Amino acid sequence: MTIATSSEPSVKAEASSSQGKFTMSYLFFGNSNLYTSQVDKSGQTLDVVSPSYFHIHTDGSLQLSDSLQDSFITDMHQRGKKVVPFLSNDFDRTLGEKAIDNREALVNQIVAAIKDHKLDGINMDIENVDAAYRDKYTDMVKMLRDKLPSGMEVSVAVAANPTGATRSWIALYDYKALAAVSDYLMVMAYDESYPGDPTPGPVASLPFVEKSIQYAVAQAPADKIVLGVPFYGRYWNQNAAANGSGVSAQKLMQLIDTYKGSVRYDAASQSPVATFTISPTNAASSEYSAGDYTVWFENEQSLKEKLKLVGKYNLKGTGSWSLNQETANTWDYYSLWSDGFYFADMQKHWAQAYVLAAANRGWMLGIASDRFAPDAALTRAEAATIIVRVLGLKGEAAAIGASFSDVPATHWAWQDIRLAKQSGLIQGISSDHFAPDQIMTREQMSVLLSRALQLTSQAGGGAAAKSFTDVPAGSLSAGAIAAMSSNGLVDGFADGTFRPSASLTRGEMAALLSRAQPLLTK
Repeated sequence: MTIATSSEPSVKAEASSSQGKFTMSYLFFGNSNLYTSQVDKSGQTLDVVSPSYFHIHTDGSLQLSDSLQDSFITDMHQRGKKVVPFLSNDFDRTLGEKAIDNREALVNQIVAAIKDHKLDGINMDIENVDAAYRDKYTDMVKMLRDKLPSGMEVSVAVAANPTGATRSWIALYDYKALAAVSDYLMVMAYDESYPGDPTPGPVASLPFVEKSIQYAVAQAPADKIVLGVPFYGRYWNQNAAANGSGVSAQKLMQLIDTYKGSVRYDAASQSPVATFTISPTNAASSEYSAGDYTVWFENEQSLKEKLKLVGKYNLKGTGSWSLNQETANTWDYYSLWSDGFYFADMQKHWAQAYVLAAANRGWMLGIASDRFAPDAALTRAEAATIIVRVLGLKGEAAAIGASFSDVPATHWAWQDIRLAKQSGLIQGISSDHFAPDQIMTREQMSVLLSRALQLTSQAGGGAAAKSFTDVPAGSLSAGAIAAMSSNGLVDGFADGTFRPSASLTRGEMAALLSRAQPLLTK
């Protein structure tokens, strides 16, 4: 099997974030020519990217951004990702009001632009418009939903409302009515502290975020709520003009390192806060002025706590503001925590996407709440349990045939082993011994899966089975290995061997299941 390597397989995983929680992110900062590379840093995590393509002219008509590139849209589609640009009034109240007042014409222009550029929908991001426009804004979103095909996304970025405010621009968003005419609401659960705020504080404390979610799910279905998380911080440096200015998480890490800053984690807000000093001498060669800096931001610990809320409230998923601001390690854990699998040993592991797919389907579980053990050898008991879950086999324990003497009724896999045996999928090592803790070999797994999939070497498009120097043609497993090989599920090693007696790791098993998934679920 080519999955028997320590590096990531060349075959793309069937796993993707679409098997778990939905994930989107905005594209705003940086060179638009580098957007593809920015997205690629996130691996398979993102389902949707929302670039800053749509703006508003002073007369309320649509203004297309110079950053709009059809080549980027094509790149994303080739990667299986949707491109849903966001319409922004750039926090300009007058522009926002003009857009809503001109909604009928503007909606037609948006629909035409989506069609012309082969985009996948629209994310509405009108902010700082008075609540008096609340019903008109909902009507605008409804117009978009009515005019765009059902397969096109219509989503709305909404301000967080942890206190249930009914006045000011925060109340522009009628969560209930907007959810009814859109695919989801992207709750901007950040800017608890904001530009111009005189008092240093968190960008998104955990209590602020959770109260924002609680308000959202009281107004709209949880499966239409997307939690927005920040990839930036805000700083204060005794200069009132700079109060609450934004800084990307990437840049902040550089500043902390350059100026020998310190970081503490505030338990009450579940947010990190950094302090450092830029001297007048150093400021001469820096884009930042001299001063004593206090910066509230997000790091791995604080983001993980927020991502846990997705599972706690069974939300649709997450969004983020914005790509190219996150630290390099963000995507090592993002999908795991968003999907509710807190496996610390899967961060940066080559099999992460495969394990997520298997876990999201309920086929494989961790060995503990925080461990998957991807490099541990798969046991025969684990293999039997996995195949029973994959095939959805059911049966009453008492009605299942004779047991093995080494698998008592108290054994965790007792019923699954008996179901797998009764179904003719797996046998014991003798008539009364199963050896549940013995490793599952590559040969044994080939036999097990070929039985489960009812494979033959002629199936799957007639591909020729490979010959392996260590699998004699007359051996009991030769047919199963040939069937697995001709269906593209297993391969051998560079030296022409299959190594049938070698063990199979749990990570390799997850990868194998992803390869077999189209056959397992057809």
